Amino acid sequence: MLSEKLTKALSDQVNAEYYSAYLYLAMSAAADGMGLKGCANWLFVQAQEEMAHGTHMFEYLLERGAAPAFGAIEAPPAAFADLNEIFAAVLSHEQKVTARINAIATLAMQEFDHACYQFMMWYVDEQVEEESGVSELLGKLRLIGGNTGLLLALDTELAARVFVNPFPAKAN
Repeated sequence: MLSEKLTKALSDQVNAEYYSAYLYLAMSAAADGMGLKGCANWLFVQAQEEMAHGTHMFEYLLERGAAPAFGAIEAPPAAFADLNEIFAAVLSHEQKVTARINAIATLAMQEFDHACYQFMMWYVDEQVEEESGVSELLGKLRLIGGNTGLLLALDTELAARVFVNPFPAKAN
C-alpha cells in the first residue's frame, strides 16, 4: 500500500501529465495554424505520450491499492508567436516535469518504498530523453534561422514521428 504522501504526489502527477497532454495539443493546433503539419504531428504524438504516462501512473496507483484523487486540469496557453517559442516552451515545461518526477522518486526513497522508486526510475530516464530531444530540436531551429526551405525539411522530418505506447496492455 502506498503512503498518503506518495498517493497524493502520484495523483498530482497524473493531473500534471494530463495537463501536459492539453499543453501539447494546444501547441499542435498552433503549429498546424502556422502550416507546419509535421511539427503539429510531433506535438500531437507528444500529447499521446503524456496521456499514456498519466494512465500508467493511474493504473499504478490502483495496483498499489491507492485511491487516486483528481483535480481540475488548467487550460493551457492558446497562442504562440512562432515555432521557436513553442519548442522553448516545450523544453521549459519538460524541465518542470523533470523536477516533479525527481521529487516523487526522492520521496519514494525517503519512505523506503522500493517498488515506487523503481517505478519512478522509468520516468527519470524518460525525462532525460525528453529534454535531450527537445534541446536537439531547438538547436536545429537555431541553425535553420530564417531559412524556410530548411524549416520545411525539418517539418517533413517531424511528420514521420508515430506514437508507440511504451506501456502495452498486460496479457490476461
